[in-house]
Amino acid sequence: MRLSNMRAFLTRHLNYARRRASYDDRRIMNGPDVIAGVLDKVRAACTGLIADGVLPSGIDLSRVGLDPPRDAAHGDLATNAAMVLAKNAGKKPRELAEEIAQKLRADNLLAKVEVAGAGFINLTLKPAAWVAALRMLLQSGSQYGRSNAGQGAVVNVEYVSLNPTGPMHVGHGRGAVFGDALANLLAFTGFRVTREYYINDAGAQIDMLARSVFLRYREALGENIGPVPEGLYPGDYLKPVGAALAAEYGRELLNWPDDQRLPIIRQKAIEMMMRAIRQDLAALNVKHDVFFPESSLIERGCDRVAETIAFLRQRGEVYQGRLPPPKGIALEDWEDREQTLFRSTDFGDDIDRPLVKSDGTYTYFASDIAYHKDKFDRGFTRMIDVWGADHAGYVKRMRAAVKAVSGGRADLDIKIVQLVRLLRGGQPVKMSKRAGELVSLREVIDEVGRDAVRFMMLYRNNDAVLDFDLQKVIEQSRDNPIFYVQYAHARCRSVLRNAGELMPQHLAGREEGSLEAAPLERLDDGGELALIKQLALYPRLVEAAAISHEPHRIAYYLYELASEFHAHWNRGKDAPHLRFIIQNDPQMTLARLALVQGVVTVLASGLGLLGVEAPEEMR
Repeated sequence: MRLSNMRAFLTRHLNYARRRASYDDRRIMNGPDVIAGVLDKVRAACTGLIADGVLPSGIDLSRVGLDPPRDAAHGDLATNAAMVLAKNAGKKPRELAEEIAQKLRADNLLAKVEVAGAGFINLTLKPAAWVAALRMLLQSGSQYGRSNAGQGAVVNVEYVSLNPTGPMHVGHGRGAVFGDALANLLAFTGFRVTREYYINDAGAQIDMLARSVFLRYREALGENIGPVPEGLYPGDYLKPVGAALAAEYGRELLNWPDDQRLPIIRQKAIEMMMRAIRQDLAALNVKHDVFFPESSLIERGCDRVAETIAFLRQRGEVYQGRLPPPKGIALEDWEDREQTLFRSTDFGDDIDRPLVKSDGTYTYFASDIAYHKDKFDRGFTRMIDVWGADHAGYVKRMRAAVKAVSGGRADLDIKIVQLVRLLRGGQPVKMSKRAGELVSLREVIDEVGRDAVRFMMLYRNNDAVLDFDLQKVIEQSRDNPIFYVQYAHARCRSVLRNAGELMPQHLAGREEGSLEAAPLERLDDGGELALIKQLALYPRLVEAAAISHEPHRIAYYLYELASEFHAHWNRGKDAPHLRFIIQNDPQMTLARLALVQGVVTVLASGLGLLGVEAPEEMR
């Protein structure tokens, strides 16, 4: 994504971010933010107009924003101050913009202040402002970009949560990486995050799993089981479970009735499948704080699903009633009966939803309501669920349920992660869990590496289908984003190492962080300033990406930063005076090494948020 696209992203998303977090003077930043500093200047100019009687006393300045303009030719930043304040001031926006601009022109860090269009004010900063931004970055080090936007708010991020009926495939991997990176991002911006996995270890699919494993148990005892019957899981991944049961019980289970042997088989299957899933998650460096079993909702005489239904019934949100047949279903196939229904239409859903099946067991939705009520009871008023594409139709009812069980006090954001099309050299790689022809996530990790999987799973918006080409993601070219970004980091580290070898007399005893004392004002080349401006965007971008729950924006940004760095590197090949190391000019070298260190710091930080390694060198 080019710089113009990055500017467009910030323009589009920062207003949303402001609605979700405080951007006033109480905002705490561990590392100063040049954009926040300029915003303070704009608001100070508005305060000056209040003192002059141009703006009314008490006018709300929190709506005043500052964003990079869509077109870099219009300057470095643009403010909407006049647009949002003109009505209350009884002035035309452009007229007010001229008065605000006049105040701002007195600031010694602003090179140009221009009124544009209906009343936007475009600002161009002097190089000294960007030099100060780079110095702030160097002083902040690894804390650069970290903020307290979340102000310690607790948030539950639930991700993966696949049924323990088979190994993880690449679609599960995308949800796992998305959830893990989002949790990293939220923690980095001041939220207290709990990472949760909901184990779907109850219901019909688990009974089917147990019966499938029983076949493999018989097979392990030497029986020819023939083709796996339709409706059971046919994959070879269940053979080790059958073999483990055979080793533990011998032929004993063959003589037991289903109601005795199936619970044992079910427990063993879940235990072994979850162990395999945890190993796959570890291979992907995905972590969870809580593994919550669905079965725990109904155990030891405590039925929390029934309690939740009773709770909602008492509030008038569950009733006995009938539903019309779904569209497209033949009337003879529809069972018209009175049933237990949740009034989800009262909370924005399209139709009320059943909670109890005709056989008396709970629907999946009933269990999900109880589970989310449990989250709320544990103190989570902010919840994020990461779901696969096949659950998109479930979103409205789940949001309705959370509103109901929390009395409107909890917020649920559901992120749908779309499908992954696995390719090799542009050709589809077949995978079908039901047919047993499964390309597992672990196989993909082993083939292309964890970093490639994680970065590329995040290099596209979660709600867009992702083409994952096993051949492309290991290419060493600009067309492979993960290589290009890691190569930029390794190249930066190489520059710093080479400088230490070529100019030890100037760098001896210097810690990397001490480069902030270098003469940064000498960085006045256009390519150098473009890099600094890109680095200065990072704190605001991180905060906006966290609040909008879009970690893919970090991957886009890193690729753009890497592109800027490689482009500047290539300019130095053609113009020796632009190279990072100038042996006969140690002060210029120190300044440029400080810039390189800034790029290293931000690349390492962003890659860390994505859970990707920042390599010292590329082999």
